[in-house]
Amino acid sequence: MQRIVVAALLVLALLFPGFMHLVAIHEDSAMAWGIARMATGLIVLWIFLGGSLMYRYRHAARRLVQSIRLGWRLKFVLFCIVLACIEEMVTVGMTNLAPLFGARIGEAYITASTNYFDVVLLHSVIVFVPLFIALMLLLSRYDLSPFAVFLVFGVVGTICEAIFAGRAGAAIGFPMWAFVYGLMVWLPAYSLPPAAQRGARPARWFHALLAVPAVFILAMPMLLPIVYVIEVVLEHPSIHF
Repeated sequence: MQRIVVAALLVLALLFPGFMHLVAIHEDSAMAWGIARMATGLIVLWIFLGGSLMYRYRHAARRLVQSIRLGWRLKFVLFCIVLACIEEMVTVGMTNLAPLFGARIGEAYITASTNYFDVVLLHSVIVFVPLFIALMLLLSRYDLSPFAVFLVFGVVGTICEAIFAGRAGAAIGFPMWAFVYGLMVWLPAYSLPPAAQRGARPARWFHALLAVPAVFILAMPMLLPIVYVIEVVLEHPSIHF
């Protein structure tokens, strides 16, 4: 069943850049063509290549992570941060490749800036960290499967795209966002120690449904100060183009 769901999501994810290419053909603008090609690059590099490598070497990754002498909670959050930073390398790279895709820098983009460190430290990953911590807190209490964690954070990421990135139609792209965000947490969840060692109780199906609002509720006390400092104290622009 998990493979069927993943395969269905993958097919739908492929339709998203396909739809964007149809829009580009209709509009015939450099911006539309650039964004469509950037989305395609993200899917190829992060979802297909990155996802395939994670699945292929999942057992080796779990052995490596479990051999590190740190608490599982810290390892989980750090692993998620590392994967989020790798994903942002892909997205920022796509934004910087705008001229290769037929657009000027700033005319077509999928990140808030062409500066990787600006994106990671003041736009994206810095905001993800409270969400990773919230997910860790849930996993310390309930034994959600890696697949459930993948779907939960895929929904969380889609909501973040709609709220923080201002993409009102983010729900349409859920199959793609499910992979973009879900792959940040799937391998860390797969690398967790057994539930008995974590003190986690068995999870029911409704725990996965409740996990989405729970992640936001647990993250808000950490997330709001970060957003306040970035937007109010630093007056950092939400977009640099």
